[in-house]
Amino acid sequence: MSAVARPRGAALVVRDERARALELGALAREAGVHPELVRRLVTLGLLDDVPDEYADRRQFRRDAALRIDRAVRLRNDLGLNFAGALLACELLDRIELLERRLRRNEHPERRWRVT
Repeated sequence: MSAVARPRGAALVVRDERARALELGALAREAGVHPELVRRLVTLGLLDDVPDEYADRRQFRRDAALRIDRAVRLRNDLGLNFAGALLACELLDRIELLERRLRRNEHPERRWRVT
């Protein structure tokens, strides 16, 4: 087993997804949808459950309610089916990731210039 090097005095932070996870019913209530819709979105691949070998029920990350809300808005506002909403959500997530990377790597003195 290899040791992980970290600066002296730095705290080791362990994220326990299960401690912050929501069960299916709680997620449905938080998102304002029927539990069957949550099950359908899991089947389509929009939501992933948090693996827990000790839990007998599905649990989801807290941000899953935001993904459900986004998919429902895409369906209602743009008329997309849930498969289309899944694709749109994946693309929007990818854009957000790339924008975060760009902001992290962008220096104030090195701005994009259009000539």
